[in-house]
Amino acid sequence: MAGLSLQHPLPFAFGMLGNLISFMVFLAPIPTFYRVYRKKSTEGFHSVPYVVALFSCMLWIYYAFVKTNSMLLITINTFGLFIETIYITIYLIYAPKKARIFCIQIFVLLDVVAFAAIVLLTQLVFKGSNRVTVLGWICVGFSIGVFAAPLSVIRLVIRTKSVEFMPFYLSFFLTLSAIAWFGYGLFTKDIYVQLPNVLGFLFGIAQMLLYIIYKKKKNVVVEPTVPEHILKIAELMTTPTSELQVGIEENDQKKKANEDGEGVDNGKTAAAEEGIEINAV
Repeated sequence: MAGLSLQHPLPFAFGMLGNLISFMVFLAPIPTFYRVYRKKSTEGFHSVPYVVALFSCMLWIYYAFVKTNSMLLITINTFGLFIETIYITIYLIYAPKKARIFCIQIFVLLDVVAFAAIVLLTQLVFKGSNRVTVLGWICVGFSIGVFAAPLSVIRLVIRTKSVEFMPFYLSFFLTLSAIAWFGYGLFTKDIYVQLPNVLGFLFGIAQMLLYIIYKKKKNVVVEPTVPEHILKIAELMTTPTSELQVGIEENDQKKKANEDGEGVDNGKTAAAEEGIEINAV
């Protein structure tokens, strides 16, 4: 089997490296879902990335079976299918009703309807090498869409001048994964594996360069969009207690001084009316 046998060391080495790195990438969301489990809440997390990842795994497994002799593609995507199913299940358990319904709708539309349509189309309409070609280009098109997703993160980093939303190690391992799978596709002469990983490599490099440029700028600048009195309340709520106490005492002193001043003025007015002279102390 090309890419699996030790008689083909280069594709085997790149394929095993791709499996190892992709394995770690698939496990990256575990802390997120552990927090969901511990807090019994999804806290606004979106399910779409996990549904899309599940569809991608299903698509590549189907491609590997149709092409044959692509066991290393099957192994990692089978693991991905398993782990993404667990993530989606946890999400459905703890998500609010509206988010749960949306997740189910996307899952049915993409992972059931779209995948079934692709299988039926390629099995009924195309045969032999044509089936592999059509399915390969479908995989390329979808993978390019997935790799283009970081564009939104790149735009956010440039706009906010902060890398808070772009973990360096995730970008680093995704770049390594793209290199490994490109090497696998190169040495197995599989253009459908090569092409999307070229784009994945370029986006990964772009993300790491942005991280280096903006890593020291951690503050995200957000323009206030709430009324001024609400900002004042928020400012008051974030003021330390000691500062609040000093402010209260100063206000009390000012109020007392005003009252004393008003008393003196009133006394002067009364004295003037009575013809009495009063000297200020």
